[in-house]
Amino acid sequence: MKDSELTFWEHLDELRSTLWRVVVVLVLSVIVSFFFKEELFSIILAPKEPDFYIYRFFNFIGEKLNIAGLGMDNFNLKLINTKLSGQFIMHMTVSLYAGLILSSPYILYKLFSFISPALYQKEKKYAVSVLFWGYVLFAIGVALSYFVIFPFTFRFFALYSVSMEVENTILLSSYIDTLVVLSVLMGVVFEIPILAWLLSKFGLINASLMRKFRRHSIVVALIISAIITPTSDVVTLLLVSLPIIMLYEVSIFVVGLTNTTSNT
Repeated sequence: MKDSELTFWEHLDELRSTLWRVVVVLVLSVIVSFFFKEELFSIILAPKEPDFYIYRFFNFIGEKLNIAGLGMDNFNLKLINTKLSGQFIMHMTVSLYAGLILSSPYILYKLFSFISPALYQKEKKYAVSVLFWGYVLFAIGVALSYFVIFPFTFRFFALYSVSMEVENTILLSSYIDTLVVLSVLMGVVFEIPILAWLLSKFGLINASLMRKFRRHSIVVALIISAIITPTSDVVTLLLVSLPIIMLYEVSIFVVGLTNTTSNT
């Protein structure tokens, strides 16, 4: 901790200065994102195209292994807008999301810089580890959602039909809302190792306890996968559940390493 303690008003001034810088960087990031509309929406709308990476990959694997059901049939779906200002509002909303993503490293850095003087050296070390790995794991979860989970979910629901007489017309807002929700959910799910590490630090769990409930974790992973992607597609279910199961195994390793370090 700092030798010289700041007064309440000095803390308040420092907090105000930190928040002001965060807001300025966030606003600038949103403005930059807003003016890169074409590039931004080409990334967001890419999973709805039949030549998206994951579709081409499964087509390639299906052709090489001669598995007919593994390939992705071509599909052509257009998104629609039903409100007069709908597309402009969605442009603003997406720009805000993109600006938040772009400025998030700086925001985390400034917030940590504000609270770090109140932490001991060991606490700072733990806080840096949690922030860094938490950010990395969240980003991996979002990437998995974008490249794998969301495309399969979107394709399943967009092509699902109760009757040939009913045609699906997908709202742009519904498309983006689903993309955002799935991305956030997968990002949160990928925080399992961080949560396990924190619980082990508080002495609430250990590696042997987690190994004992390994089979239960598989069932829970399947349930979580079914909630995140409520489709009848077994491939999608496995694509979601397998990373969660792997994260649980990684958590066992991390907790075991933490317990070993604590005992030595």
